[in-house]
Amino acid sequence: MERINVNGKRFIDEHGRQRIFNGMNFADKSGLKYCSINPNEYTEINLRKLSEYGFNVIRLGVTWEAIETEPGKYNEDYIDKIVKFMDVCHKYGMYVFIDMHQDLYGPVAGCWGDGAPEWASLTDGAKRKKNKLVWATGYFWGKPVHNCFDNFWADKEVNGIGLQTYFINMWKHIAERVKDHPALFGFDLFNEPFPGSDGGKIFRTLIMSLAKTIITDKRCPKMKMLKCLLKKDMPGVLEPFEDPDLFRKVTRAGLPLEKKFDEGVYADFINRLSKGIRDVTDNGIIIVESCYYTNISIPFSMPAVNYDGKREEKLCYSPHGYDLMVDTPAYEFASNSRVQAIFDEKKNTQDAWDSPVLVGEWGGYGDTERMLRHIDFLLDYFDKNQWSQAYYTFFMSMTYYELPILEHLSRPFPIAVCGTIEKYRHDRENNSFTLEFYQEKEFDVPTVIFAHKEIGSIETDGEYKVIPLGETGRSNIEIKTGIGSHKVTVKFK
Repeated sequence: MERINVNGKRFIDEHGRQRIFNGMNFADKSGLKYCSINPNEYTEINLRKLSEYGFNVIRLGVTWEAIETEPGKYNEDYIDKIVKFMDVCHKYGMYVFIDMHQDLYGPVAGCWGDGAPEWASLTDGAKRKKNKLVWATGYFWGKPVHNCFDNFWADKEVNGIGLQTYFINMWKHIAERVKDHPALFGFDLFNEPFPGSDGGKIFRTLIMSLAKTIITDKRCPKMKMLKCLLKKDMPGVLEPFEDPDLFRKVTRAGLPLEKKFDEGVYADFINRLSKGIRDVTDNGIIIVESCYYTNISIPFSMPAVNYDGKREEKLCYSPHGYDLMVDTPAYEFASNSRVQAIFDEKKNTQDAWDSPVLVGEWGGYGDTERMLRHIDFLLDYFDKNQWSQAYYTFFMSMTYYELPILEHLSRPFPIAVCGTIEKYRHDRENNSFTLEFYQEKEFDVPTVIFAHKEIGSIETDGEYKVIPLGETGRSNIEIKTGIGSHKVTVKFK
C-alpha cells in the first residue's frame, strides 16, 4: 500500500495519483468493558466484505480510557488489538485512521459517555444525571461534562502533570506503535471537541435565537408550527428552517463563543498535539475535527495547524454533519437543504486551509425510501466536491450487508487517478459513471475506478482491464492513459 500524502486540496499517493476514499466507521466506544475491535474470524469477514463493497478506508474509533488505564500507564494488550486490526485492513487493501473518540467527555462525566478515563475526569464534585430526550443532553446542561472539559482545556494537573500533557503523551505512544504500519492513513486527533461551560452558553444562545426568529421572522408560520408542536410533529416544526438563510440566521448566534474557543483554546491544543506526533513520525496525515457545534453550520474559526513557525504539510479537515433530528425517530425526515447548509459552511474551512476534506461522520440511518434518497443526495454532494468520507455506524454484523443501505453506500468512484480530477459523477437514473481528468505526466501505474455492479460497457481512450472483487459482481477497472485530457464512461448492466 502506498503512503498517502497531501497536495493542496487533494490526497495523493507516492506515484502522484489523486486519491478518493470511501470509508466506514468502526468505533469501539466500550472502554474497558469489552473490546469490540478484537480481531477474530468475525472481524475479518466483515472487513473482507467491506473491501469487496468498495470501502478503502476505516475510521477506527478508540478511547483514552481503554489506552491509558492509569496515569502514564498504557494498556499494551489493547494497543496490540489496534495494530492487529490494522493488519487485517492491510490484508484487504484498506487504510486506517485512528479516531480518539469521546462523547460527553467520558463515562464518569455523562450517561452514555465514552472517552476519558476516570482519573482524568475532574468533575469538581458535580454528579452526572440521566440523559433526557437524546444522549447529547449532557452537553447542553450537564455540569459534570462542562466541568471536565473546562478542566481539560485549562490543563489542570493530575499528579503534577497537565491533562493535555497526558493526552499528548498518550497519542505519541500510539504514534510510535503504528508509525510504520503500511495501512496507516492518519491520526484523527479528537472527536467533536466541546467548549465546556461555554458550550452550555452556546446552547442557551441558540435556543434564544430560535425563539426570537420564530417570533419576529415572517418566514416562520407561527400557528402552523404551534399545531405541529402540539402533535409532536418535529419535522413540521422545523420545516421553515429548511430555508438555508433562516437556518443560518439561528445558528450564527453561537459564532462569538465558538470563535473564542476555536482561536483562544482549541488551536493551541491542536498545535501542541500535532507537534507531539510529528516529533515521533512524519508518516500519517494530521486529521482535525471542528467543535461539536460546527455540526449545525456555525463557522469554524481555527487557523490551519501551525507549530515551530511552519504549517503542517499533511493536514486534513474532517468535518461531521447530521440533520437536526439526528438520534430521534424523526431522523427519517432529515432535510437535504439543512445538511447541505452545514456542509457548505465546511467548504469555507477547506478553502481557508487549502486542505483536502474527509468527512469523518455523516449518516442516514434506516432503509426507508426517503432515507436512501438522503444518502444518495449526500454522496452526490461529496462527489461534486471531490470529498472523501466515512459513513458513521457503530455496529457491524453480517446482517448489515443484507440492508438496502449498503447498496447505496457501495457506489462507483475513482480510487486513484493519474492526474488531476476535473469531475466525476454516478448517474443512477442512467445506470452509469463518468470521470474526467487531466494527466500532466506519464505514469507507471493505472487509474483505478471501483465498479459497484456488473459492467455493461467501458468507453475510454486508454487500455483497460477489469479486476473482479470476490464473487460479488463488483470490480476494479484499471486504465492506462497518456498525457492530456481524458474521459471515462462506465455503463452498468
